[in-house]
Amino acid sequence: MAPIIRIFLRYISMPLVIMGWILPEEQADIIADPELVFWLSQLIGWGIPFAVEGWYWLASKFGWAR
Repeated sequence: MAPIIRIFLRYISMPLVIMGWILPEEQADIIADPELVFWLSQLIGWGIPFAVEGWYWLASKFGWAR
């Protein structure tokens, strides 16, 4: 999953470089930071099940689930 997250970080950080909010050197540090990749993978890993359960709760509440 780490390579996918690094690709995601590359595409997210590119507009920040273009707008001048971060420097290209900072972009390279963001993409190569293993701790940031770890925490982002944890966020995704924990966030998706919660989002799915929340969506199911809304579907049950509004009668969208069968």
